[in-house]
Amino acid sequence: MNNSVSNTARLLGAGLRALLVLTVVTGVLYPLAVTGVAQALFHDEANGSRVEADGRVVGSSLIGQSYNLPLKPGQETPEPDLKWFQGRPANGLGENTLNTQYRLILSGATNLAADNPELAEQVRAAQAAVIEDNSVPGHTVERSDIPADAVTSSGSGLDPDISPSYAELQVPRVARNNGLPVDRVEELVDEHTEGRTLGFVGEPRVNVLELNIALKGLTAKS
Repeated sequence: MNNSVSNTARLLGAGLRALLVLTVVTGVLYPLAVTGVAQALFHDEANGSRVEADGRVVGSSLIGQSYNLPLKPGQETPEPDLKWFQGRPANGLGENTLNTQYRLILSGATNLAADNPELAEQVRAAQAAVIEDNSVPGHTVERSDIPADAVTSSGSGLDPDISPSYAELQVPRVARNNGLPVDRVEELVDEHTEGRTLGFVGEPRVNVLELNIALKGLTAKS
């Protein structure tokens, strides 16, 4: 009986010691080591790839955000603020592709198949919205001018980038609404166009947040 109690106590003691050691190693030392390495080697990425403007964090370069006008009383769907470059539709397609909002808790793409009539109707409505919002006196957007990313969301619905084609499509509207020369806004898009990663991965892209920050700086100088 005494031997049985002694063995049980010894096993419990060994188990508790193992639990304590593993807790310290995997719950304290390992996280601290990984955090330290990440902060030392990948400081910006480890902290969320934050983007700063005017001395404060305004977003992340990895997550898209909306640029909408404040809601009016009784209004449920916000309208896009057309002085800014607009990103891709977020969280699937809506009645107006530029009015969707980026909500992290709802990330994901539409589940509609490519041949689904509802999806086709949504794309047509989105194209009409893009044409209406981006056509300005002296420049009319044609349906054939609209790239796919202007009317479809990404797999996550939170893509921070748009194609150079979609950015260029918005140039006349942005220039007019900000009182800027078209060629200067075109230069701004060119300056913020990134090539393929490593020269062959992915497609050229424009980060909308960083582009709008540069646009704000440009309008402040004009």
